[in-house]
Amino acid sequence: MGTITPPIIEQTPAGRVLVFDSATYVEDFLEHHSSADDVIVAASYAGVLCARMVAKASPRAAIGLDCGIGKDGAGISGLWYYEALGIPAAAADVMTAEMGSGKDLYDCGIISRVNDAAQGLGVSPGMAVKEAVEAFLTGSKKPEYFDPARRLVIDTSVEGRSIVCTDSIAFALPEDKERNVLCTAGHTGRSVVEYLRSFRPWGFICSDGGGGKNHSGLSALAAVEADGIPGAAVDANTARMGDGQSTYFDGVISAVNTLAEAKGVRVGQSAKDAARLLLD
Repeated sequence: MGTITPPIIEQTPAGRVLVFDSATYVEDFLEHHSSADDVIVAASYAGVLCARMVAKASPRAAIGLDCGIGKDGAGISGLWYYEALGIPAAAADVMTAEMGSGKDLYDCGIISRVNDAAQGLGVSPGMAVKEAVEAFLTGSKKPEYFDPARRLVIDTSVEGRSIVCTDSIAFALPEDKERNVLCTAGHTGRSVVEYLRSFRPWGFICSDGGGGKNHSGLSALAAVEADGIPGAAVDANTARMGDGQSTYFDGVISAVNTLAEAKGVRVGQSAKDAARLLLD
């Protein structure tokens, strides 16, 4: 291997930042130095391979490049690898920073994608990489394990009802019964029917799971009509499965049951608008 460019090391009052031209250089650096609890910025794609290399350093957080997202989302797939390890991570838009130049990524990069752990520390798309690094350094340290998300996104005084995002219908709680609209991120197939009947949310929005054989990804919509539960599904191509917030913020309605339709929910509507209609 040729000469490896050493990282730029920036020491801030809140912690240390290591800036690499490539994720492949991180392992070499670890042979001679410790980097645990540092923020690592590496000008490689934010895929699983690079994430595995960087994760060996046990970083406080990590930032890479989205490389145009790419086929099957490979350019940012490492964000969820990091998330499974409880590591906040983000990817910068490759059109804002040069590939292979850690300094340019650090100085000029603009965040395009974040994982849930990063979002919890206030990092969001549109933020400068340096701002994201500051948020990573000043926020709480990464948790030992990142619990499945359950977040209240709208709380209304109308009879105390709320819109709650959960990563699965299985994370519903007794307090949701005939009170909250659940935006969840699993499919709307028959296995969710018993959950819906047990928790009886005020309304729900799940994923269509891509439709599936015999429209099996949507069968719960009709099944719970007799139970009086209005529901809808979002197109799996518009919102990430397993991420309830993506259902709410990104999803586009692809199917509804007659009870949701009576409340004004329509195919092609944003999940945000549909959830408000179900709530009201």
